[in-house]
Amino acid sequence: MIEEKFDAIVIGAGMAGNAAAYTMASRGLDVLQLERGEYPGSKNVQGAILYADMLEALIPNFREEAPLERHLIEQRFWMVTDRSHTGMHYRSDDFNEEKANRYTIIRSQFDRWFSREVQAKGAIVISETTVTELVSDAYGKVIGVRTDRRGGTIFADVVVIAEGVNGLLGSRAGLRPAPKPEHVALAVKEMHFLPRETIEARFNLHGDEGVVIEAAGTISKGMTGMGFIYTNKESVSVGMGCLVADFAETGETPYGLLETFKAHPSVAPLLEGSEVKEYAAHLIPEGGYNTIPQLFGDGWVVVGDAAQLNNAIHREGSNLAMTSGRLAGEAIFQVKSRRDPMTKQNLALYKKFLDASFVMKDLKKYKDMPKLLHTQSHNFFLTYPTLVAKAMDNFLRVDGAPKLDKEKASIRAFVKERTLRGLFGDALRLARAWR
Repeated sequence: MIEEKFDAIVIGAGMAGNAAAYTMASRGLDVLQLERGEYPGSKNVQGAILYADMLEALIPNFREEAPLERHLIEQRFWMVTDRSHTGMHYRSDDFNEEKANRYTIIRSQFDRWFSREVQAKGAIVISETTVTELVSDAYGKVIGVRTDRRGGTIFADVVVIAEGVNGLLGSRAGLRPAPKPEHVALAVKEMHFLPRETIEARFNLHGDEGVVIEAAGTISKGMTGMGFIYTNKESVSVGMGCLVADFAETGETPYGLLETFKAHPSVAPLLEGSEVKEYAAHLIPEGGYNTIPQLFGDGWVVVGDAAQLNNAIHREGSNLAMTSGRLAGEAIFQVKSRRDPMTKQNLALYKKFLDASFVMKDLKKYKDMPKLLHTQSHNFFLTYPTLVAKAMDNFLRVDGAPKLDKEKASIRAFVKERTLRGLFGDALRLARAWR
């Protein structure tokens, strides 16, 4: 590798890294992007949701060439027990607009396309390269990186750390703490392949319409976690995720939970006859606002999952990643255009941009929710789903018993299980964490 100085080095070619590299390269900066995978996206075989507004801010015409699967017209939420689900869903023909708001994607295909767009803007992208350490000068300012390739140190004015939540580079350099097990979820996903017409029939879809299902309840065995289903053109992404700390405490396995979810009577018919071709595991930051590390310093910024930027309540990650990468790139460009050094004081502009965006505003709104769900996981993921299911059974079952008796029985069940004080306390804690 040629020893050369760049305006910026980006570590990682996921959503955040690509957004940062694209932003800077499109503004004429000399950008080097390093990816440890065989190619950008090679470590991401699973499906995901793409939020169009964030990508459109970078590439307005992305719909013409990006490998998109289905545009989402319906969202379903399920509260599940072992044998039932109580659900709500929103479906609107307004989502059949020409420029749809959300799409399902296959990350391996999408990331590879995004990287080609980055390279078209002039950035140099090198895959199969692991950054082993950050290089600092005598004053502690980051001035470059070392990799597992021969060729010595690669220098840059600034380094963008987009290595993901489980990257060790930033923590080894002392720039950010390693995430705690209670702040990280481990999600496992499978790709179930079915004929396109079968998917459309089972999910009540037409053309490129898509559906997302998110399920919470007894499927997580009392742990903080969710199951999810995304429809693609000729496959269905099915997954399950729970906090790493809960897995360690309970001894449950991610794959075991996924098998339970797939066998659920509400899920199994949707997957019947499918062929499983891909399986992957992925760590997701779940700690929220209170776990966000220092985001900038002398010669460096951190973006995306590496910065714990994930909205666990709304299941949003890629949009926060792309936005943080774009804002980091814009801040670096402004500092560079003023011919100012990449000091901590000047790179604070990135944090200023981020604070003014929806990213920090949304995460701050839900700052207490991750802790509440973790400490009250038994109630929210076991007790209440079971009580709601029994109440729905009482409401719908016609067996000659008076309706008033059934209503009283449902109320008594809630009070017996949680007490009036407990019910009021749960409601108050939830309201406070939601504000």
